[in-house]
Amino acid sequence: MISAYTGTQIRAAEEPLLASGMGDVLMQRASHGLANAVIRELKARRRRVYGASVAVLAGKGNNGGDGLFAAAFLAARGMRTIAVLTAGAAHPGALAAFEQAGGRVHLLTDSTLPRLAADVAGADVVIDAVLGTGAKGGLRGTAAALVGELGDAGLSGAGEPLVVACDVPSGVDADTGEVHAPVLSADLTVTFGAAKAGLLADPGADCAGRVQVVPIGIEENLPRPALRRFEPGDLARLLPHPERRSHKYSRGVLGVVAGSADYPGAAVLACRGALAAGVGMVRYLGPPEVAYLVRQSCPEVVCGSGPVADTHVQAWLVGSGMGPGDSEQLQRARDAVESGLPVIADAGALPALPGVLAPHVVLTPHSGELASLLQRLAPEPARAVERGAVEAHTLGAVRRAAGLTGATVLLKGATTLVASPSQDFYSQADGTPWLATAGSGDVLAGIIGALLAQLGSDVGRFRDAGIGPDERWAAIAALAASLHGLAGTAASSGGPLTAGRIAEVLPEVWGKVSMLTTRTATKLNSHAHPLR
Repeated sequence: MISAYTGTQIRAAEEPLLASGMGDVLMQRASHGLANAVIRELKARRRRVYGASVAVLAGKGNNGGDGLFAAAFLAARGMRTIAVLTAGAAHPGALAAFEQAGGRVHLLTDSTLPRLAADVAGADVVIDAVLGTGAKGGLRGTAAALVGELGDAGLSGAGEPLVVACDVPSGVDADTGEVHAPVLSADLTVTFGAAKAGLLADPGADCAGRVQVVPIGIEENLPRPALRRFEPGDLARLLPHPERRSHKYSRGVLGVVAGSADYPGAAVLACRGALAAGVGMVRYLGPPEVAYLVRQSCPEVVCGSGPVADTHVQAWLVGSGMGPGDSEQLQRARDAVESGLPVIADAGALPALPGVLAPHVVLTPHSGELASLLQRLAPEPARAVERGAVEAHTLGAVRRAAGLTGATVLLKGATTLVASPSQDFYSQADGTPWLATAGSGDVLAGIIGALLAQLGSDVGRFRDAGIGPDERWAAIAALAASLHGLAGTAASSGGPLTAGRIAEVLPEVWGKVSMLTTRTATKLNSHAHPLR
C-alpha cells in the first residue's frame, strides 16, 4: 500500500532530525537520490549520461539546494550542468558545491529571460527545484515567465528534454493537488521521505508524471497517512475468495435497482459488472422491458418487480441509468438506503437521496454530479459550486461531500478519489484514458456492489490491514476502483474499448491479481501514474 502525506506532516517528521543537526544529512540523502533517479531514467530511455546537459531551475530555499547538490553530483558523472537562479540567491552550501563541480550559474532577470529559456529548452534534462512542499501559491515574476515560455515552447512533460521535478512540481500544492499555473509538468517527480498527497490527486497528478520516493530517514516519524493507494498486492490480500463449502448465498447477494426505458443498458452493464466481480447472486428489480434485456444478457440474474422490503440481499446497487421521471425506481432506491444495508448509489439516484446518510452508503458521482450535490447540500453562501471548481480541487471537494452527507464518496475521474465521513482517503489511478466511455461507470457500480455484498460484514479482514469498521466502506470502494482500472487497462490493450469488455476481462484480471504476494506486488519506487 502506498501512503501519502501532507507537506505539514512531512515537515513535522523532519523536525526532530533538523533539531539534532541532521539537516545537511537529509539534504544530501535527498539530492543523491534525485541525481541517481535522473541517471536511471536516462539509462531506461537509452539516452547518454556522460556528456548530457542538465539545467536546474533553483529557488532560494531547500528545494533549490536539493536540486543544486544533485546537479553537482551529476557534474561529477560527466554531465554538463547549468543552474538558473530564479530568485537571485540560492542555498549557500549547495551553490558552492555546484560551482566547485564545474557548474555554470546564471541569474534569471527580465533581460536574461529569453536567452536562458532557450538554454533550458535545449538541455537533455531539466530539474525543477524552485518551490517545495512548504510553498503557498505558485510561481511569480520572472520564474513564472520562464516556465510560461518553456510551456509555450512545448517543454512540459513531453519527454524532450526529460523534465524531473524535485519533491513536487513547482506550483502544485503538496497537500491538496491544486495547481497554480504556470507549472512545468514533469516526466518524473522524485519526492523525499514519502509520497505527497497532492501528487496522488488531480489535477496535481496530471503534472507529476511518474512518482518515485527516495527514503531519507524520516519514515519512522511519519503519522497516519493523509491518503492511501492500494497496489495489486493489497488486492490479493483483501479480495474475497470462496471457501470449500461456500454457496451462492454465503458468497453474497446483491440487489440491483437500475435502468429505465431511456437507459436500459445501464442495468445490464451494472449486472454484468457485479457478476464478473464474484457475487453469489444478483437480484434485479425494475421495469419489465429492462428486466427482459437483463435476462437476455445475464440469464444468471433473478429478475422481479416487487418492493425492496421483500427482496433478500446483503447489499444494494441503485441509480445507474435512472432519471427524475422514474418515480417507482427512485422510490426503490430510497427504500434501499433506508433498509440499513450497504448501498452503492450512482447517477440518477444521487439527487433523490436524503441529505444525511451513513458510511455504508457509497455515492459515486463524477465531477459534474458532485458539483450538483454540493450545491444542494452546502449552506449559503457556498452554493456556487461548478464542475470546474470540483476538477480544480478534487481532494477538497470529495472531503467536503463526505463531511456534508455522512456517506462514503467516490469521485470518478482520471484519478479516482474515495473519502469516508471520518476523513479516511484513498486514491486509485490504475486505469487508462480509454475508460472514458459510455457505461464504464455502470460496470464500476456493479463491481462496488458485488464487493459490498461479499465484504461488507467482514470487519476482521480490514482490521487486520489496519482499516477500522467505519473506514472499510471507503476501502471496499477503492478496491473496486482499482479492479475496474486494471480490467479497463487489460481490455484496452492500448486502444479503444467498450464497457462490456471491462466486465468480460475482469475475472481474468482478478485471477492474476489473486496470485500476487506482497513480495511480487508493484512497489512505489516503480509506480507510474498512467493518466497524465
